[in-house]
Amino acid sequence: MTEFLFDSKINSELQNILEKSKKKLILISPYIKLHDRLKSSLLEKKDSDKLEIIIVFGKNEEDISKSLSKEDFEFFKEFPNIKILYEKRLHAKYYANEKTELLTSMNLHSFSQNNNIEFGILNLDKYKSEASKYFERVIDQAEKLYANEPLYNGGSFFSDKSYLRFENKTDKLSQHYGIKKVKANNQSFKNNSANENSKYGFCIRTGEKIPFDPKHPFCRKAYESWARFGDENYKEKYCHFSGEPSNGETSYAKPILKKNWKKAKEIFDL
Repeated sequence: MTEFLFDSKINSELQNILEKSKKKLILISPYIKLHDRLKSSLLEKKDSDKLEIIIVFGKNEEDISKSLSKEDFEFFKEFPNIKILYEKRLHAKYYANEKTELLTSMNLHSFSQNNNIEFGILNLDKYKSEASKYFERVIDQAEKLYANEPLYNGGSFFSDKSYLRFENKTDKLSQHYGIKKVKANNQSFKNNSANENSKYGFCIRTGEKIPFDPKHPFCRKAYESWARFGDENYKEKYCHFSGEPSNGETSYAKPILKKNWKKAKEIFDL
């Protein structure tokens, strides 16, 4: 089933695609500057390791930072399962989740959403879509500039693998914004530890990098899991300060390993 869209209906259906994505989200647009509404919808997915996000942008070969805003690049970097690709010839706009796709004239840009006369074709069943196959080829041929991948424990015959944290696998993009590359966050805790200029800590359940705050030592997903029982002394896996395995010696009540407490006090003025 297809539907012709125009005006505010395009924005509404694009937001629906973002909000209803569970396993895959594809955003293809030459120019990207996220509208606040779309950014808010994406924030709901920020801790979802199961959702693969693929972004392709283009144009401005001499300075590609003009096509993808620095603010949005920093925003996308926090997602655990994401690829950002570049295709200099890109002019098409295509947005899709695992079930629905939108072919449109509208860039993923706040100005386009607020000001331009745009149209779109919404396809509610993309499985047999020629467009879907075509844009898979576009993705395959584009240059990968940035990628985060989720890390899991090994699991076993009796238990499923569980998400630990994400690792940056590729970063050819930071240099275009004058940003110093961040080392992959699955390296040893000695390289991962907080330092005097850091404002980050680690989720004591997943090891994921989060703002340093001993009163809030969980990422959102882990907090929701912990809050079901609210046991402040339940043994957790990581030190909030260093990110190293704690072997059950940390908890909500004591999120920092005893050996790291003095250094944490000095750095963060606790």
